[in-house]
Amino acid sequence: MTALTLTNLCKSFGSVEVLKDINLTVEDGEFVVFVGPSGCGKSTLLRVIAGLEDASSGTVEIGGSIVNSVPPAKRGIAMVFQSYALYPHLSVRDNMALGLKQENQPKSVIAERVGKAIEMLDLGAYVDRQPADLSGGQRQRVAIGRAIVREPKLFLFDEPLSNLDAALRMNTRIEIAELHRTLSASMIYVTHDQTEAMTLADKIVVLRDGRVEQVGSPMDLYNNPANQFVAGFLGSPAMNFLKKVPLNIPEDGALGLRPEHLRPTKGGRIKGAVTHVERLGGDTNLLVTTEGQEALTVRIFGQDDTRVGAEIELDFDDSTAFLFDAQQQRVPYAI
Repeated sequence: MTALTLTNLCKSFGSVEVLKDINLTVEDGEFVVFVGPSGCGKSTLLRVIAGLEDASSGTVEIGGSIVNSVPPAKRGIAMVFQSYALYPHLSVRDNMALGLKQENQPKSVIAERVGKAIEMLDLGAYVDRQPADLSGGQRQRVAIGRAIVREPKLFLFDEPLSNLDAALRMNTRIEIAELHRTLSASMIYVTHDQTEAMTLADKIVVLRDGRVEQVGSPMDLYNNPANQFVAGFLGSPAMNFLKKVPLNIPEDGALGLRPEHLRPTKGGRIKGAVTHVERLGGDTNLLVTTEGQEALTVRIFGQDDTRVGAEIELDFDDSTAFLFDAQQQRVPYAI
């Protein structure tokens, strides 16, 4: 069964169009990530799916039923927010059980579901603590547990890791991935962090200005971006776009080269000077200014002794290059 279907979905606030003709299908058990820059509409889209905002037009279908007029509590969804939204006076156990109590679930059902969630999230040592006595990562796990116990048709995550530091983000990201594998649940996850998108998703939805730019698996989008925006948004360091190189680039177009596909080599087609070096241990990033005064990044795997100020010649395998026309759409590469 399809977990979610959006058909010609639009959302406006007054005269401002925020979502523009969104069509999307999320399959049962699929982990889908909405990604895009701030203001692209990804959180609004999640809120429309949840029923926290009404669609201006189009339909939202969850589990085979159109739910446009169904209130959030009846949609069969559970939502995890950026803010943990825990009740400070309640224990971990009671925070996780509250929603089920409000649904008048039997005590035996509540105890069973909460117990399973506590075990799954390794929260057994903290069940009697209040949120103030927990770390940020533990609070987020409680918020996730509160969603799990509802056994929803669809999990919705709205930038749940944004308040955590780098180490906790990575650990919690792994926990969410493991949770998805364990539950085989349908999940939609909103983030501006492309690392989260690439590492978590079965399918990524790239949004810009309220429109879907491209949908596909992480590697599909990385290796076969439909346009310059998608190519530049996914990848770290970001793809280089050059217009002033001695190659046959369409007028007002650009040549896209990922940093890892550039290599220093004598007689290379791109010449420049090294302006900065980032030594990361496992990788070295060279920031280069070309003869045409364009900046690019070269990623070298391993350690490298290149110094700032060094003259450098770069080249690439033609099969790894991307070509974009004046409308920023990808076109066949033939240089």
